Amino acid sequence: MSADPYVYQSIAKAIAAHRVDTLFGLMGDANLFMVDSFVRECEGRLIPAAYEGGAVLMALAYTRTTGQVGVATVTHGPALTNCVTALTEGARAKLPVVLLAGDTPADNPRHLQSIDQRELVKTTGAGFEQLRTPDTVAMDVARAFYRARVERRPIVLNMPADFMWQQAPFAPKVLDVFSTPGGVAEGDSLDQAIGMIASARRPLILAGGGAIKARDEIIALADRLEAPLATTLMAKGLFNDHPYNIDIFGTLSTPAAYELIAQSDCIICFGTSLHDFTTDRGKLMKGKRIVQIDMEPTAIGGALHPDAALIADAGLTAKTIQYWLDEAEVPPSGVTKDLDIEALTAHPVPTSKTAAGRVNFVEALEYLETALPKDRVLVTDGGRFMTEVWCRLSVPDPQSFVATVSFGSIGLGLQEAIGAGVARPDRPVILFSGDGGFMMGGINEFNTAVRLGLNLIVIIANDSAYGAEHIQFLDRKMDPSLSEFQWPSFAEVGTALGGQGFTVTSMEELETAVAALADRSGPKLIELRLDPNDVPRMRA
Repeated sequence: MSADPYVYQSIAKAIAAHRVDTLFGLMGDANLFMVDSFVRECEGRLIPAAYEGGAVLMALAYTRTTGQVGVATVTHGPALTNCVTALTEGARAKLPVVLLAGDTPADNPRHLQSIDQRELVKTTGAGFEQLRTPDTVAMDVARAFYRARVERRPIVLNMPADFMWQQAPFAPKVLDVFSTPGGVAEGDSLDQAIGMIASARRPLILAGGGAIKARDEIIALADRLEAPLATTLMAKGLFNDHPYNIDIFGTLSTPAAYELIAQSDCIICFGTSLHDFTTDRGKLMKGKRIVQIDMEPTAIGGALHPDAALIADAGLTAKTIQYWLDEAEVPPSGVTKDLDIEALTAHPVPTSKTAAGRVNFVEALEYLETALPKDRVLVTDGGRFMTEVWCRLSVPDPQSFVATVSFGSIGLGLQEAIGAGVARPDRPVILFSGDGGFMMGGINEFNTAVRLGLNLIVIIANDSAYGAEHIQFLDRKMDPSLSEFQWPSFAEVGTALGGQGFTVTSMEELETAVAALADRSGPKLIELRLDPNDVPRMRA
């Protein structure tokens, strides 16, 4: 008989049994043998990050763009503490990811890198699962994947280093549970919701990230009601090309769309928690009937109390509402007959006050919208620049859009762009980052993108400042110099790291840089030199 496998081999086999073929990570004492087994024995692929938090962020973007559970791995102690912001981002974004984290040997409580890893993980909002014994590897790994799927958040599987070279029997296990139940709305709450919708004269339908799979049913309901369609930021692109689509709802709406929303008397909300940016701190919902449909109970009643709430499947509920409207012969609203969609979706271009030797950001975005590849995956870092990018750059569908803003951090974009590029090697990935964000988190992973040969275009909005802080100083008539920085040339840095960089100080130089993108043999970096006093304010 052959000997039982080592635990590090069993862990690798267990994750491979979950059809995982890509692992994002950084090796260390507690996980290097598992990684080696996954690559050499299980024929998996390792995407080696330069920083532990970057590996988790790559896995998050992989999940966003594929719908599969992303998997990352790090070792113990400081490796895990380096993942705190990334885990929090994933927990806030409700993304199912499994992080295989090593832990120091249990028999060495004074180990230099020993910390209470369970307590650390709990502070991020992620879940924690312990690898209990060498004999329970298959069950513990299966439990971590199951929890990630049904809890929709990162789960950290804690792997003691002293287990790795122990031997135990192994048989792969997958906790195969149907985890997307289709709740059907019924009863008085449904009757109240239908009554509000039927009596509305100016209804409007809003869809969020939790309703992406119900696109066709929601469109059918909108057509039946003759109601405009809008999305939250996380569902950007869901209703592309539909004649009633007014694009993003809330503080990111055009002035004309904002006015249309304000005039509505009933908002039917599918799969959105209605946070402050969507509702403009509640102002857009005043004087209206709000019907909220969501499978997630915690989405109801957080920032806003709806008039009717249904914990139910979005698609089935849209079909049910449409059925009863037909049965009652409720006439369509007629709202959409007079809509000027072009006017409702055209964001105004402000007058340029850009200093000489700098490019106007809005003018550059208007050009890039048409000049960049249309089949793009769009990724945005956090920062002052991002709202204009969201409003002026289109995406093919919600799965082609990654916004790293669930925790309000900057410096996460380049890492998630790599994850998106690994997930979608057939598509160009466009990342917009600020100068501060790129210095904080992008510069240490750009060479990772180069090593992987990714089809990646990085566009840096460089106003030589921390822009959000800069504008606050100016608003209070204070000296903004503490927020200003003389960064190195990002174009030269990108070239030095193995890519190709372009410095842009005029629209002519931007056109030249974009023309050079036709030959994308690896990552390209376009540095837009901006005037810190002429960068649009965040729309929030």
